[in-house]
Amino acid sequence: MIKLANAPCSWGVLEFDLEGKVAPYGQVLEEMRATGYQGTELGDLGFLPTQPNHLSQNLSKHELDLLGAFVPVNLKDSNTHLKGLAYALKVAGLMYYAGYENAKIVLADDNGAVEARVKNAGNIASAMGLDPNAWEIFAQGANNIAYAVKETYGLQTVFHHHCAGYVETPDEIHKLLEYTDKQLVGLCLDTGHYSYGGGNPIEALTQYRDRIWHIHLKDFNIKVAEKARLNQWDYFTSVQNGIFCKLGEGSVDFKRFIDELKVHDYSGWAVVEQDVLPGMGNPKQCAQSNREYLKGLGL
Repeated sequence: MIKLANAPCSWGVLEFDLEGKVAPYGQVLEEMRATGYQGTELGDLGFLPTQPNHLSQNLSKHELDLLGAFVPVNLKDSNTHLKGLAYALKVAGLMYYAGYENAKIVLADDNGAVEARVKNAGNIASAMGLDPNAWEIFAQGANNIAYAVKETYGLQTVFHHHCAGYVETPDEIHKLLEYTDKQLVGLCLDTGHYSYGGGNPIEALTQYRDRIWHIHLKDFNIKVAEKARLNQWDYFTSVQNGIFCKLGEGSVDFKRFIDELKVHDYSGWAVVEQDVLPGMGNPKQCAQSNREYLKGLGL
């Protein structure tokens, strides 16, 4: 059975330092539950309570489960691996001691930190990627974090490919999965980012069936992408212009994608994400619209 969640990023809570004021966490949790979702991810550390008891009390109050936490780490640089590992363990410990022993670490690159990748998101040339030595370092960092999280708390780690990071295109995702330990590192397949990176998420679902342990349901507006290329918008400008639109308004074929999930007997969480930054629209209305759209597809 597929369980449906949403995430704080749909209310503008992102790991990036962007302008605008987001709603307080109590309002976000209340609106998330009111619009029909069963769970949430943690969001940027510090948005939700960081004391385990306080965290679990607030989530229980709103009848929401906690299913994972986004953890960005500069994996290209071996000098930052220990710092990233400590951060991942801190987040994993918070979820574990709050009682969410099935939650996942959603590991990612330190997206948005490299100018060339930010400027060329959705149009990445091979020359901007990692060389074999850098891939070894990157993957070793991911493996070490996943191993430590599993050994310490028993939690799984999935890697979230992300535009404006070093794992964006289908080829880069394929390399990441080749270089990492399939027993330790799963894939968080994000339909919007996979499309933005130049791929078809339905093909990825079939190709990486055994590695996909977590799903993000995100749509991709190809018309905004075309404007971005024409106007040379960077990743952040594209997001601010709605490149991740309401579900059903973009290019992702969610009916086929969900049908394939069911064929593959996927029984984990599917997390709705629509990056509604402050000033872009009403997050609650968007969450409601996305929920109704998915109901029409049998979720």
